[in-house]
Amino acid sequence: MRVHVLFFGRLKDIVGRAEESAEIPEGSRVEDLFSRYRSSFPALDGLRPSVAASVNQELAEWAATLRSGDEVAFLPPVSGGAVTEATRDWVEIVHNPIPTQSILNRVKGPEEGAVVVFDGIVRNHTGGRRTLYLDYEAYEPMALEKMRELSAALRARFQVSGLAIVHRLGRLEIGESSVVIAVSAPHRAVAFDACRFAIDTLKRSVPIWKKEYFADGAVWADGEALAPIPAPESPLK
Repeated sequence: MRVHVLFFGRLKDIVGRAEESAEIPEGSRVEDLFSRYRSSFPALDGLRPSVAASVNQELAEWAATLRSGDEVAFLPPVSGGAVTEATRDWVEIVHNPIPTQSILNRVKGPEEGAVVVFDGIVRNHTGGRRTLYLDYEAYEPMALEKMRELSAALRARFQVSGLAIVHRLGRLEIGESSVVIAVSAPHRAVAFDACRFAIDTLKRSVPIWKKEYFADGAVWADGEALAPIPAPESPLK
């Protein structure tokens, strides 16, 4: 049977391609497919504990059995669109500068007592090395779906009024915004807590990767293995 295989971040660099069609035996598991690439690319061995897999844009167990036509993506640790139906929610992936002021205007309203904004900015150094620019890539369909899931989880957990989660992909220069999260609520404590929850969850649960370019080379940013969005809890007031 045949499956469609996708690679992202450093995995793409190791295998030398972003996607391919693979012929595998009936009854093959996700683990079997990855092992096939490990045998051809030994550099994958050390990454196996931190790599996640998805099947048809949903996180999958390594023991999951594959079917003909499945889309299988191997996802390295994450480095840290559309407007949803919820009131004033804005969830989007963009390839141009993020319109921060428009986002702020969208989430503000007369009933709010606070708007908290997280603006992730490209800095000019990492670990003592001068950064020239960054390049972000994502498994876009899955990333957008996970951002919508994050929006729903945030609303189930916090009593917020307005919400925006916007991430930019592609080349970003020093000083440009890579991600903007804005949360409005009647009280500042909820707005602060919700905004912190949103960025922390996004960094470990949404398949977006960062490559940092220096004068003497480039590296993919280290991070955590992809994790599910936390289950909803009772809303915090």
